[in-house]
Amino acid sequence: MPSFQEKVSGVIYSTALGDALGAPIEKLSYQEIKDRYGRVESLKTEWYKTDSQETMGKKRGNGITTDDTLLTIVLINLFIKEKRHLDAYDMGNGFVKRIAFEPTYIPEFDKKAMIIDRLFYPEKYIFIRHVLANCEPREGGLGNMVNCGAAMYIAPFGIVNAGNPKAAYDEAILFAMGHQNSYGLEAAGVLAACVAKAFEPDVTVDDIIETALMLAKDGTRKAVEELTGAARELKARAAGMDEVMEVFKGILAVYSPMKDDVKRTSEKLGIPANHYTPSRLFSIEELPIALAFIVLNNGEYYQSIYDGVNSGRDTDSIGVMIGVILGAMYGDSVIKKTDKQLLETINKTNYKEVAEQFASVAESIIKKDILMNEKRRKLF
Repeated sequence: MPSFQEKVSGVIYSTALGDALGAPIEKLSYQEIKDRYGRVESLKTEWYKTDSQETMGKKRGNGITTDDTLLTIVLINLFIKEKRHLDAYDMGNGFVKRIAFEPTYIPEFDKKAMIIDRLFYPEKYIFIRHVLANCEPREGGLGNMVNCGAAMYIAPFGIVNAGNPKAAYDEAILFAMGHQNSYGLEAAGVLAACVAKAFEPDVTVDDIIETALMLAKDGTRKAVEELTGAARELKARAAGMDEVMEVFKGILAVYSPMKDDVKRTSEKLGIPANHYTPSRLFSIEELPIALAFIVLNNGEYYQSIYDGVNSGRDTDSIGVMIGVILGAMYGDSVIKKTDKQLLETINKTNYKEVAEQFASVAESIIKKDILMNEKRRKLF
């Protein structure tokens, strides 16, 4: 059975692994990936973008990570600094300070820069809201584009609440409401809960799905229920990937109407659409499809991640979400040593050291929670 430290390390390495595997093919459809690459199963994959105007000076492929990993490390460092649970005020203070004012090595730029210079607009939104608009921190996510921007880095809340999914859900929501709203916020809470559940000894894939369904609300719950249910049926008859994707995309279209039209172009201006808008009926794609691939592969680590990143669209964040859940289940021993070495070298980050520091802080936070609960029990 992996130790707590090994599970924490598994989450952090898996964040980088899923991110780096999916990054070179992000925004391509399933069919486009299949036509161009066949199937991506290696960190040593070239980015499909080659034109300098398209890349905008960024580099991807061969193990390079993106904002998913950068923001996860920012959150971990905030926990290490504060040594306590966090909320939206920490989003509006410590988190924003680190992304906007502290130079950090950006692998895609291959140089130190402010993380905010790398971020997509919905993640830059937290600077506008908390710094420029001086909003009430718990209202920071209002008005933002609804996407997976908070869920993609939320796994550390599962770690500091290991074995307590409801607490992970609650704290993740309280923090991420400073960044996201609607089903983007909901996904963050559910993913954190799944990671917390995955820390339990002898946990199963069914246990994790049950946890997600118990806590998820509205469209997020329905999307998880339908996709994981379909995954069980497809697994039972050993369906091929083409059939899996046809079924999964059909279900996703109900909850995320963009389909493969994920590129933002000037032709879309002024055209009414429900893309990225708040809704009680919608869900982000990444979380339910990540859980579906975990079910489809019965929790097999690499196969689940490979299927996830090859499914198309937001491939890096799908890889991250599958990775953090399974990394928490199995610990870092499930990850190939060659993958770990490449990730650390190309991204100039010692993930093992980060994990050791964070595991120590997280364990201290959890022990304080246990002691507090023991004191509460004495009241009755």
